[in-house]
Amino acid sequence: MHPERYTLIGLMSGTSGDGLDLAHCHFEYQQGKWNYEILQAETRPFPIELGKALDRSHLLSGLDLALLDVTFGRWMGEQVKNFCLQHQVKPMAVASHGHTVFHQPEKGLSLQIGNGWALHEASGETVLADFRMLDVQLGGQGAPLVPIGDRLLFPQVDFCINLGGISNLSLEKNGQRIAFDCSPFNLLLNREAEKLGNSYDQDGAWAREGNLDSRLLAQLNALPFYAISGAKSLGRESIDQLFISLLDQRGLSPKDCLRTLVEHFAIQIAAVIRTHATKATPSVLLTGGGAYNRYFVERLDHNLNQNWVQVEASKELIEFKEALIFAFLGVLKLRGEANALASVTGASRDSSSGAIYG
Repeated sequence: MHPERYTLIGLMSGTSGDGLDLAHCHFEYQQGKWNYEILQAETRPFPIELGKALDRSHLLSGLDLALLDVTFGRWMGEQVKNFCLQHQVKPMAVASHGHTVFHQPEKGLSLQIGNGWALHEASGETVLADFRMLDVQLGGQGAPLVPIGDRLLFPQVDFCINLGGISNLSLEKNGQRIAFDCSPFNLLLNREAEKLGNSYDQDGAWAREGNLDSRLLAQLNALPFYAISGAKSLGRESIDQLFISLLDQRGLSPKDCLRTLVEHFAIQIAAVIRTHATKATPSVLLTGGGAYNRYFVERLDHNLNQNWVQVEASKELIEFKEALIFAFLGVLKLRGEANALASVTGASRDSSSGAIYG
């Protein structure tokens, strides 16, 4: 018999690049249903040099990237050890997403750094990592992986949307979970906010002050990524090539660029919701840093003609849902159960992904 209670720490280093999310979570399986609780959670900012190295990791030489893999793994392990001492906790295991450097599933590659052995040794805990590569080898996108958590932890929600560095969405359709990346998000918004002297656009206030550029909006909406149906994911490289080159060519002021990007994201995400909704007012859970962008939420509401219900979410859930779900992926791996869904990634079969260290 499997134990029905699990306590794990989930680690998430997202594409936004602001720091490491740690979430100490409790899961309980009862009467065919999963319940969860986020016991403690916090974000540890990256030291300046480490943050810079992670940000340019896709440009490093092979040796420098290998060194960063170990350095980052060790640093994460130290954060986990410190977190456990601070909160006086002992998890069953630590489940780490790692930091994505390359994501090119069409070439059989998805690379997340944050070495599992270094993390294990520095933390003193059993570690689960490398959650994407098995799915990629099975012909899948290796992403998104969060939807299995959406299905089992939030079964009552019609659309789970994460607004992180990239926006992605998951939903149930014809008895299967489907999910895909919708658009870039904070990766582009934060880039413009930094030009105005802040790491992000608080509440979308700068976007609200900007002017919509209809030419750039049309160019963004016409990008071929949006014409792809089925499993699809956005890598950092394609964002550089497709989106950033367009923004740089147009040369708008940061506020006008923010205004136009917010409208673009609202149009694309609303279109996906309208396409897949099976009821007049679907319920939508918004999490990730973008959930705090009030102006975006207003524009989404406008583009949905107010035909939706926003699910109430705690601050912990908004900020740490991905770390929570990576902890849950670790639980499923420990149980030997599927944690990567072929219906989501396009792989040849469901799989129980992740490597165990320690």
